[in-house]
Order: sequence, then C-alpha cells, then structure tokens
Amino acid sequence: MAEETRDGKGRAEGRKGGAGRVWAETGYAVDDSRLTLRERKKLQTRQRISGEATLLFIERGFDNVTVAEVARAAEVSTMTVFNYFPRKEDLFLDRIPEGQELITHAIRERGADESPLAALRRLALDLLAQRHPLAGVREDFTYFWRTVLESPALRARGREAVEEIEGVLAGLLAKAAGDDAGARRGDAGDPGLAAALIVAAYRVAYAGAAARLLAGDPVDEVAVEQAAVLERTFDALERALSGGG
Repeated sequence: MAEETRDGKGRAEGRKGGAGRVWAETGYAVDDSRLTLRERKKLQTRQRISGEATLLFIERGFDNVTVAEVARAAEVSTMTVFNYFPRKEDLFLDRIPEGQELITHAIRERGADESPLAALRRLALDLLAQRHPLAGVREDFTYFWRTVLESPALRARGREAVEEIEGVLAGLLAKAAGDDAGARRGDAGDPGLAAALIVAAYRVAYAGAAARLLAGDPVDEVAVEQAAVLERTFDALERALSGGG
C-alpha cells in the first residue's frame, strides 16, 4: 500500500471518499531525518507514484489500470515508474521489502537470550498493536484485500512474496544457528523447514483476520482477537520447533 505524502493526500481527498481514506490511513511515517536531500526527494517521488497507483487500482481494479496511466497521475514518465517499481504489481504491494527488512532487523537485533522465534513473535504483536499495514488489521483495509482478490496478477505476486520472505527467513535462521546462543536456543535443526513452518503458520493467522474484515467484523474486535490468535500460533510453533517434542 502507498505511503502518504502531502501533495498526494490532497489529491486523494478529492477523489472517491473510500479510496482516499484507504490510501491516507494505510500510509506509514518514514523517518527521513538522516536522509540527504536527494534521498528525501527520491523517497517522496516513490511515495507519490505508489500513492497515485493505489488510488487508481482501488477505484478501477488493478488489471484495468496501465502503468502509463499511473505515470500521468503521478506526473512522471513511465520510465521513472519502472525505475522505482520494476513490476507493476509492486506498485500496490510496495511493502514487501519493508517486511523483509523488519524481519531481518528483529532477528539480527534480538536480545542475547531471545530466540529468533521469540523475536518474530514480538515483531508480529508490535505490528498489530501499531495497526501497521503489514499486520493486515486496519480501518477500511477491506479495499486492499478486495483489490488483491480481484486480480490474478496480484495474487500471484503475493505468493511469490511469501516465497521470498521464506527464503530470507531461512537464511537468517541458518545464520542464527551458527552462533553459540543461536545453537542453544535454535528453532529446529533445518532452517529451511523452520522458515516454511513459521511463514505458513503466520499466513494462516493473517488470512483469518483478512477473512473476518471482509465479512464485516469490527476492526477493533478483530485486532483484539488477532492478538490471541498470534499468541496461540507462536505457542504452537514453539512446541513444533523446540526439538524436544
């Protein structure tokens, strides 16, 4: 989903109310205090492109919008769009890299006595508490889910993203198992198998929350119960991956 920019938000508010709210509310703040002026401008351009794309996709359907139309709405060239987003699908599913970065940071920066799985549990619960878009539980997020479900291309990219995250996680678990602390508190002997189990379990919990939102359940109720679902999910993973049966 798109990040929020001042100019983009102004244009969003002039379009369909629902779509505009989705785009504004699913934005996340980026701390650009350490960025150079050039880096900030590139970030703003990326946000503007993704924001306009998100609005168009929600309003008209992903498969009914061309990259050229996104470029015109964002007031950039088609080549510029592809410079920032090599694939059209990534204009909408633009948080895949962020998810990988969050997982990487959680595992690499975990406490000395914290297992990788415990770090991932903490991350998942923190994202939910923040109502972060990657947690999948937010007001009006049904627009996002419906757009994905209506597009075979987006669904296919989503499956690829799951595989990519699984690969990143397997590498992180393998690295952790090479450390003394990681070996003592390892999450199963086979990092690839452990990563597959963790990603599959989280996907089930994530999809369950999405189904409830699409069914019209109140977001606050879903959020509360999703926290319990995540706790049960990670408890089950702890038992499965503990190596002690």
